[in-house]
Amino acid sequence: MISTRGRYALRVMIDLAENGRGKYIPLKDVAERQGISKKYLEIIVRDLVESGLLEGVSGKGGGYRLSREPEEYSVGEILDRMENGMTAVACLEQGAAPCPRRNECRTLPLWQEYDRLQRDFFYGKKLSDLTENGAETPAE
Repeated sequence: MISTRGRYALRVMIDLAENGRGKYIPLKDVAERQGISKKYLEIIVRDLVESGLLEGVSGKGGGYRLSREPEEYSVGEILDRMENGMTAVACLEQGAAPCPRRNECRTLPLWQEYDRLQRDFFYGKKLSDLTENGAETPAE
């Protein structure tokens, strides 16, 4: 299940793609448009900045903007960062200890296929696909 945090991060990214056009946008503006608490968004955008998905500037004229063009982001990249990975089962997480039942596990192929489908789906979608103008969002 995708958490509220992941869904809100996507909403922030879409909002900045549609309204930023390279300019820094105050978080209060994003919060108002999205109907999300500014306090909660501060936590989310901090993580987006730390992971390099957004750039932030404080002070007058400050705010947040995308660090790349909308078509250069995949939805999977954003969700993976916000959800700390999206594997279906713990044994498939990166760095997980080898499962002692791996060789006899009847469900492992199911989880592997599900993870592959999910990854292909989310990494196949671009942020620009979710904007109002689709992949034709103008960049200035």
